[in-house]
Amino acid sequence: MAVSPAVTALCENSNEVFLDAARLLLTYADNILRYPNEEKYRSIRIGNPTFSTKLLPIKGAVECLFEMGFEEAETHLVFPKSASVEQLKLIRESIAAERDQRLRGGHPVQPTAQAAAAAAASASTSASTSATQSSPAAPSQPVAPAPPPPQPPQPTSLESSMSFFVTLQSNFQHVMLYENPELQQKARSCIPHQQLSSAAEHKLKEVKDADPECKLGIEDYLVLELLRWFKQDFFSWVNSLPCSSCGGPTQNASSLSPTTDDLRWGAQRVENHYCQSCQLSTRFPRYNNPEKLLETRRGRCGEWANCFTLCCRAMGLEARYIWDSTDHVWTEIYSASQRRWLHCDSCENACDKPLLYEVGWGKKLAYVLAFSKDQVVDVTWRYSCKHPEVLSRRTRVQEAWLLHTINGLNASRQQPLGPDRKKELTERLLVELVEFISPKKPKPGELGGRNSGSLAWRIARGETRGADTEASTQTAGYVFTPTEKEKSDRLLHVRYSASTDQYCRVSNDSEVIQSWDGCVWRKECVFRKLENDWQMVYIARTEGSPVGRISWKFDFAPAGMKIKSVSIMASSQTFHSGKVCWHLQAGQTTTEFSGDGKTQSFQGLSGSSELVVVAGLSGGEGETSWQHSQLFRQSLKETEETSFEIIIHLDKDV
Repeated sequence: MAVSPAVTALCENSNEVFLDAARLLLTYADNILRYPNEEKYRSIRIGNPTFSTKLLPIKGAVECLFEMGFEEAETHLVFPKSASVEQLKLIRESIAAERDQRLRGGHPVQPTAQAAAAAAASASTSASTSATQSSPAAPSQPVAPAPPPPQPPQPTSLESSMSFFVTLQSNFQHVMLYENPELQQKARSCIPHQQLSSAAEHKLKEVKDADPECKLGIEDYLVLELLRWFKQDFFSWVNSLPCSSCGGPTQNASSLSPTTDDLRWGAQRVENHYCQSCQLSTRFPRYNNPEKLLETRRGRCGEWANCFTLCCRAMGLEARYIWDSTDHVWTEIYSASQRRWLHCDSCENACDKPLLYEVGWGKKLAYVLAFSKDQVVDVTWRYSCKHPEVLSRRTRVQEAWLLHTINGLNASRQQPLGPDRKKELTERLLVELVEFISPKKPKPGELGGRNSGSLAWRIARGETRGADTEASTQTAGYVFTPTEKEKSDRLLHVRYSASTDQYCRVSNDSEVIQSWDGCVWRKECVFRKLENDWQMVYIARTEGSPVGRISWKFDFAPAGMKIKSVSIMASSQTFHSGKVCWHLQAGQTTTEFSGDGKTQSFQGLSGSSELVVVAGLSGGEGETSWQHSQLFRQSLKETEETSFEIIIHLDKDV
């Protein structure tokens, strides 16, 4: 039984390469053990020539540093004070034993079973604070030295490749935290898993009853329920914390020094949220340990994705952590029923909207990588419909180097896996590669700007609205057209509930469509707002926008039909000087109607083959003017109430 994949991988190098790397690794470890209070011995500069030439290219070498307890900082690898010294000693002794054996002229050996048992014991005592412990199986007999591995392609910039490798390795090690059984149990104790599972089963049954051929599975609906709960009930977004003294607003002024406890929970950075009234600082440690995040339940996208991915694993979902080089992170869930990975962004309560970032937010993507307990996958192409543009931005490392490095990390991690699991991972990867070949077209739900975070924060990141949103909206909006059943019944009947965030196409065997914008034709500067304190939900203008618009389109011409009559109910609410204007457009006719929640009938639209329902939001006062005009305001507890309903009776167009 081997101490770690890293030591095993290091042992596979030739004698000369191994001894050279071992000498440096032992030096790093011994300096820390001899001078535990000397900060200079606890960090290794990534750009250091010795590190970059003697360790970085060597199989297993940098991995050994991570196994010892080193963590990634911006320009250095750092051995934090919270790291396990026992783990450091264990890896050091394993390397030293191999070195001594080789110097005596003996065969290279694997670490002994006794050392492996010690490793397992050490790992179990520090699993809550370190992502570096692992103890997979290894050959029980000594093995002959492996031939020197082929040299990886040389990257354009050595320092860039070092930084990229550290990012890969750091994320790959971090996701192992999610596999800790005790941590998963702690996460489950926070999740209303029976309630979420029951809701998922109920919705799946509804869909199966309406469409017996539906191929979706229970995990697909469990993901939706988990996303909703995490966003609405569990986690909260932090722009700046309220003052700890007066409760007033603060500004993120500068950084503060992390305490020992901050470092224990992976908070290398602590923000100073300063109150000008009280002249007091409120500390905001950026925790990187999901166990701590189960307690704090707040942060920005890094904390959200970190904690949500743990919750997914705790619920038995196969999940992986997604890192985007343009500064965002999210989660993917594997759908066994659909045989594909689903994009899930807990900050946005978004599922299966991979083009959201490029098209909706206007991100200039370059590298998007998925990390799970079993493998790293370059999934950039899932998140782009502009592959040539993305390829032109991928200049940090050579593509051949990246492929070689990812393959090496995967081979090391998958070494203890059985043949069936390896085959399964390979088959999944092939399916993904086929998916990546053809760029997708944006869906309506992928066209909007970012909702999470303050307006200033979103503007600073350039994520309020994609540059191509308007043009994309013109061609990619949802249009209701009659199904065969609706043509036969000469009826199209749609309902929307804000509390459940679902459309129900009553006239088509109660077909359910998820998400408020899933059936929207066009939208401009609007989003779905959740008020967790008040347990209310509504659609409003995005913060700072003077006007917002949203519309739904119905087209009967392709079916050879026309409108006979229309009945519509829409609920809207205004405060102060806020305004909501509703109107119907049918051909050259425009008809206004009220959004008072009462059903209104319209006969004068008959004969038209197209109908557009439009709502415009404007007015309001002060900084919160965007909240003063609202559509579909509803309590989250009113799951049986309808916020918007339209019934269209049809005739054949002769």
